[in-house]
Amino acid sequence: MKDLYTGELVRLIALDAAEGAKAFARWDRDSEFKRYLDSGASRLVSSDKIQKEIEEEIEEQSPKFYGFGVRTLENDALVGTGDLFVYNWTGRDAFVGLGFGDRDLWGKGYGADLMRLLLRYAFIELNLRRVTLNVFEYNPRAIRSYEKVGFRHEGRMRQTLNKEGKRWDMLYMGILREEWMEQNDNKTTN
Repeated sequence: MKDLYTGELVRLIALDAAEGAKAFARWDRDSEFKRYLDSGASRLVSSDKIQKEIEEEIEEQSPKFYGFGVRTLENDALVGTGDLFVYNWTGRDAFVGLGFGDRDLWGKGYGADLMRLLLRYAFIELNLRRVTLNVFEYNPRAIRSYEKVGFRHEGRMRQTLNKEGKRWDMLYMGILREEWMEQNDNKTTN
């Protein structure tokens, strides 16, 4: 079986609170990163506050939340995060989210590689049935990346976000376990 935590470009790690807080505080100052990651008004947060939040997540070990740090295989740099939030264990459904703070990696396949890892973890390790995400229409690079790994468009919330003086739609995309298995039939066990 393939290594659950290692892709072609990145690997998943348990996030160290202190290191994660420093990285998040650095990424937090990048308004474009914040624009793609968060629908709310941009707000700077101290590394101390971020570290406390990470420590609380680590301590809680919620059976609903599976969060990871992301390192590149090339130089072992901490470049982002990925997480799964199982909102319905009975139905085996989860939301997935990811963020890459290192702009130099945008548009180079790192996000798709990370999403493949998160989906492998969701469908193989957690035995989930469905993984869903939402993305704002002003992020076409992310939309293409999600389509590339098999997500399908499932819905649209029209004009749900007011950002930079304009109204934007939020897109819902999803992938079912059987769709993912069909795409990855020879890749999950080799």
